[in-house]
Amino acid sequence: MSDPLVDGDPWSAFCAALARAGAQIVRPDAPADPLTRAEGYRYLARLTRGALESCLEFADPEAPGFYSLSHETLKIGADNPDNFYQNASLDGRLTYAISGTRGTVHYLAFSTKAGDYGSTGGLAPTGFIDSTKLAIGPDGRFTLIVSATPHDDNWLPMTEATSMLIVRQTFLDRTKERRAELTIARHPTPVAPRPLDPATVAKRLANAARFVEGTARVFADWASGFAAHPNTLPRQDQQRYLAAGGDPTIHYFHGYYRLAADEALVVEVPRIPPCESWNLQINNHWMESIDYRYHRAHVNKHTASYGPDGRCTIVIAPRDPGRPNWLDTSGHAEGTMCFRWIGASEIVDPITRVVPL
Repeated sequence: MSDPLVDGDPWSAFCAALARAGAQIVRPDAPADPLTRAEGYRYLARLTRGALESCLEFADPEAPGFYSLSHETLKIGADNPDNFYQNASLDGRLTYAISGTRGTVHYLAFSTKAGDYGSTGGLAPTGFIDSTKLAIGPDGRFTLIVSATPHDDNWLPMTEATSMLIVRQTFLDRTKERRAELTIARHPTPVAPRPLDPATVAKRLANAARFVEGTARVFADWASGFAAHPNTLPRQDQQRYLAAGGDPTIHYFHGYYRLAADEALVVEVPRIPPCESWNLQINNHWMESIDYRYHRAHVNKHTASYGPDGRCTIVIAPRDPGRPNWLDTSGHAEGTMCFRWIGASEIVDPITRVVPL
C-alpha cells in the first residue's frame, strides 16, 4: 500500500488549499487598487507563516510552548499595536502550569479558548484571568495553574473542549514597560514531544491550510460588512468578537474609513471613564494594523492628548493636519479601524464625522 505522505498527497492538498485562499484577495467586494492587492498577497504569505508555527511547530498540547500568532510582521483580525501576543496549544483534559515574572507591563490577561482560527465555530471562551486578580510573589514571580478542575491560588479555567491559550500583554508605553517572561508546561511533570509520524504531519499540514483559507475568509467577510457603513464606529454584538478570540474585559468597536485625498475622519470620544486602557487603531482592508513601527497608526490612553474638558479628538488623515492625535493612513484611501475599551467602568460611544482636510 502506498504511503500518502511519501507520495506527496498531503503537500499537494496543502498547496491546493493555499491556492484557494487567494480567491479572498480578488473577491469583487475587495478594493482592487495596487496597494491593497499587494498587501493582500503579503497577508496570505504571513498567514501561511503563522499557520505553520501554530499548526505544525507548536501543535502538540502534551508538550506545549509559547509562540506569537500576531506581531509586527504577522497580523490577524485588527491586531492591537499595544499588545504582545502569545499563544499555546492546550488539551482541556490535561493540566498545565504557566510560570514566570510579572514584569511591569500595564495589563496582562490569559484566555482559554475552544475551537480554532478560521473555523465556523470560532474560538469560544472557556476561561479568563487577568493581572488584577493574579497573586504575585514579592520577587515578582508567579505560577498559574490551567485546568478544567478548580485549583487553589492562581487558576485559569478550561473545559474539556479547550484547545488554545491566548496571552495579551497590553502596554501603555512600550519604551518604558517590561513585559512578563512566561513559560508553559504540563503539570506536575513536563513531557517531551513525541517523535513525528507521517499521519501527524499530514493532519497538521491540513490544519495549517484550513487556518489560512478560513482566517482569510472570515476577516475578509468582516471588512466587507464594515465597508457597507464607511466612516462610522457603531456599537455591535460583542459575542461576535469574543468568538473570534477577544477578551471579555474588552469592548470592541469596528468600522471602516474611506477618504478622499482632501478629507479627514474626525473621531471624538466625549469622555474617558475609569479604565485599564483604551485605544483607536487604523488598519488596511485586510484588518492588518498599519505598520506601527514606522507610522502613527494608533493612539491610546497614555499617548493621547486631551482637551480641557477631558474629551479626546482623533484625526485620521492622509497627511498631517497640524492637530494632536493624528493617525496616518500611510497611502491607504480606505481600510478598517478598531476602537477598544479595556476594563472600562462605562462604555462611551465614539462619534465620527468627515471634514475637509
